[in-house]
Amino acid sequence: MEHFTIATVAEQHADFRRVLWTGKHSQLVIMTVPPGGEIGEEVHEVDQILSFVSGVGEAVVSGEKRKVAQGDLVIVPAGRKHNFINTGPNPLVLYTVYAPAEHADGAIHRTKEEADALEEAGKDEPPSS
Repeated sequence: MEHFTIATVAEQHADFRRVLWTGKHSQLVIMTVPPGGEIGEEVHEVDQILSFVSGVGEAVVSGEKRKVAQGDLVIVPAGRKHNFINTGPNPLVLYTVYAPAEHADGAIHRTKEEADALEEAGKDEPPSS
């Protein structure tokens, strides 16, 4: 069994992206978006479920915008353009489940810039089945 207290993990690791667990069919990732930051507009070939732990922001999925805050959950089906923007004064903390995995097992990206660079270089590939 894997067990995580997401708020505690977020407090201990304020990385932009940290893969917590990768399974055969899904992956759990925690993200911390700094004030004024964003995940960045993207499209995945996998489904994504995001649950917001703290902070406030804006979700943009296929052009539709919604405010998000602690306790909210957003589903992004595969193939949908999306972005999540921190609109508050504190970090926007969330965890996301990708199905199947989207990132390298055990990946830690301290900043969005680091994450983008590793993705561009092909060094953030999910495990192959």
